[in-house]
Amino acid sequence: QVYLVDSGGGLVQPGGSPRLSCVVSRSISSIDAMGWYRQAQGKQRELVATLSSGGSTHYADSVKGRFTISRDNRKNTVYLQMNSLKPEDTAVYYCNGAYGLRLYWGQGTQVTVSS
Repeated sequence: QVYLVDSGGGLVQPGGSPRLSCVVSRSISSIDAMGWYRQAQGKQRELVATLSSGGSTHYADSVKGRFTISRDNRKNTVYLQMNSLKPEDTAVYYCNGAYGLRLYWGQGTQVTVSS
């Protein structure tokens, strides 16, 4: 079993740069892949960014160049640095991890971009 706790969301002004955190209950070096997804109200959950165990990253076109996924193995934490936020980035952001043929999800953290 793997537990993930997301945090770092809140109300952010357009152009802001918050950082989301996802603390994992076991060593993230043992996790096959980590990722961030988001779900805006009335829309399906969508991929934001992924980070493989080997360090490869992938980003949705809508966030490429603005968001960065990273990890700190010592803290068992995965981050999503978000820059140049836009109102359309408003969503609940979820961390997930693939381990043992299962996907595990955080509880989500709301990010609202508004002036």
